[in-house]
Amino acid sequence: MYFVASVQELQEFNPFIIIGCGGGGEKFANFTGVKAVGFIDDNKHKQGQKFCDNIISSDLPTLAKTTDARSVAIMLPIGAEGSAIKYAVQAIDLGLNVVSSFRSLPLHRNQSLLAFAKSKNVQLKEISPRLDVVKSLFGTAPATCTEVLPKLDYKPKTPIVFVGGTSQECGKRTTTRILGQTAQEIGLNPGVISTDEMGLEQPVDLNFRAGSLSVMDVASAVMGSVKYLEEEKSPDIIFVEGQSSLTERGNPHPRGLSAAILVGAQPDATILCHRFNHPYRQPVGIEQEIKAIEAMEPTKVVGISLNLRNFAEDTSKGDIFSQCKEKYMLPAADIFQGGASILLEAITEYIGIGDVEK
Repeated sequence: MYFVASVQELQEFNPFIIIGCGGGGEKFANFTGVKAVGFIDDNKHKQGQKFCDNIISSDLPTLAKTTDARSVAIMLPIGAEGSAIKYAVQAIDLGLNVVSSFRSLPLHRNQSLLAFAKSKNVQLKEISPRLDVVKSLFGTAPATCTEVLPKLDYKPKTPIVFVGGTSQECGKRTTTRILGQTAQEIGLNPGVISTDEMGLEQPVDLNFRAGSLSVMDVASAVMGSVKYLEEEKSPDIIFVEGQSSLTERGNPHPRGLSAAILVGAQPDATILCHRFNHPYRQPVGIEQEIKAIEAMEPTKVVGISLNLRNFAEDTSKGDIFSQCKEKYMLPAADIFQGGASILLEAITEYIGIGDVEK
């Protein structure tokens, strides 16, 4: 097998030239007993700078000649597969062993590279994602690492509204869609992103199941969706549907998904959905979710979309809206009873679009 699963195995390949002067490169250099004799990075701003007690270079052949390196460690992120292959081929041709990260150079997809290493009598190894451990625990695991998207760092040019909630099935998808529809009706050009495969009702510009992605890919998927809409549609405002909740009890698994969507959306404003007397979820509450959202991202919750499906009739709906507004100092409305206009007004007043100046 070509997997590396221990530091002791890495030590046998000392000394190393490390490709990639980021978190992966630093982490690799800090392994006990691993000796780094040089670093390379394609980023010209990094070249010539000191990194882990070495000066960052740009030229592998020169560094190989001027050091006693026996191996190269390729520690590049997702999205840098082209550079990873380039350096692997170059290193093998120089007679150097290669240790790669599965993120940048999954060897099961590069059998020709393995054959090339064998022909040059050098070792080609990959740091394992240890999916075998997951399989031993649960009896099943993905066949390969599921982290595949490039790590975007994109700042939206368009005002973004995140539609979050206190639980699953509390009205996020419906609220997102109707906000988009109402924005159209008042003359805005909205973009609507659904992060669930059930986002089939119009208006929606993009829908995909964020929960099918690696949690490391979710933020990039949302950023990429925003970037795509900006380029293709030039929207005035973009609504992003959230999933689950940051605080819901009883079902912790989607909470990380909710956080990843929020981070990827980078919203200017947020609408929070809440369902009263939820029959099969355990929301903590509106106040806790507002605090969690605003602590995680520099956004402001500007309105509450109330789902009245399980509303107890001992209190009038009007009183419920008034009580929420008084308690949370935010407009609260039923999205099916004219609430979209109320919430959209709160959004436009806060972010300043259309005829409103912030």
